[in-house]
Amino acid sequence: MEISIKEQILEMVDEEYQKFSSALIPNINNVVGVRLPELRKLAKTIAKGDWRTYLEQAESEYFEEVMLHGMVMGYIKADIKEILPYVATFVPKIDNWSVCDSFCTGLKFTKMNRQQVWDFLQPFLSSDREYELRFGVVMLLDFYIEEEYITRVLECLDNVKHEGYYVKMAVAWALSSCYVKLPEPTLIYLESNSLDDFTFNKALQKITESFRIDQETKKMIRSMKRK
Repeated sequence: MEISIKEQILEMVDEEYQKFSSALIPNINNVVGVRLPELRKLAKTIAKGDWRTYLEQAESEYFEEVMLHGMVMGYIKADIKEILPYVATFVPKIDNWSVCDSFCTGLKFTKMNRQQVWDFLQPFLSSDREYELRFGVVMLLDFYIEEEYITRVLECLDNVKHEGYYVKMAVAWALSSCYVKLPEPTLIYLESNSLDDFTFNKALQKITESFRIDQETKKMIRSMKRK
């Protein structure tokens, strides 16, 4: 008898890792404790088989099941038009930063389909749900911080208005990456924006924490902090 995906996940449980992982994601309580490299191996295996049936029937009782579901979409070989509807169905299941950020990192097909994915992301970037918004912002961070898109990225980040902590932190993180990669347009934006004080100051803090920024620039950035 074929072993189920759930059973395979439970066979990989590491109790010590469960404690560590649960502490990193305080807003959920369904972590069983499977290391990400183990989940990635399983995701690659699923992606080589009947992944369509898997994606349509994937369970979400455990954190690891949701993580696996997201990972599989990063490994499947199919046309972008077929993949994006699966992505759209998955995003509302995201309920923590860890699944969100790992999922985004895996969607490498974005690099070859930037405009199509950009258009796909727009509804998420105007969502009122915390993790749908974070998904949109982290996708910008991972795939769109480059000269061709920087003006549009900064505009999108400025338009994000949400009180969720994980949205604000994602915007701050994205802005710090914008500054590190493209300082001139990002500095102009930072000098005139509609960010709330918390997000703005967090963005400045993250910029000053970068090893790629010199001390003189860090001093200038710190001087912009809102009181």
